Amino acid sequence: MEKPPKIVRWSVSSRKELQSLPKDLRQLIGHDLWEVQLGKTPLTAKVLHGFGGGDVLEIRANLGGSAFRAVYTVRFGDFVYVLHVFQKKSKKGSKTPPNIIDLIRKRLRKAEEDYESRKEKTDHTD
Repeated sequence: MEKPPKIVRWSVSSRKELQSLPKDLRQLIGHDLWEVQLGKTPLTAKVLHGFGGGDVLEIRANLGGSAFRAVYTVRFGDFVYVLHVFQKKSKKGSKTPPNIIDLIRKRLRKAEEDYESRKEKTDHTD
């Protein structure tokens, strides 16, 4: 029997960030997130370094010479937390700017808190 798709949880404004992108880009990233929900790793996904392991990834998409990223984690059970969606502004190097990394770290902590509170609720109902 197949496992049901993982549930997507949107961190803070990440859903609005995705919705603000051009339609073609939304569809591309949306399709890749669906693959993640099914337990797959899309070809466009790469590990985002500096987060201790391979469970924080970024979907990389390009449109009209601009680079876009959707950062997510599969760290928490049957959930996919989308942490941040943004246009990469840096023209040199592939490194994500420190302020974006800090924002992702904060959102990852919030995702962990959310997951723990959900887990506690289900633990008490058993």
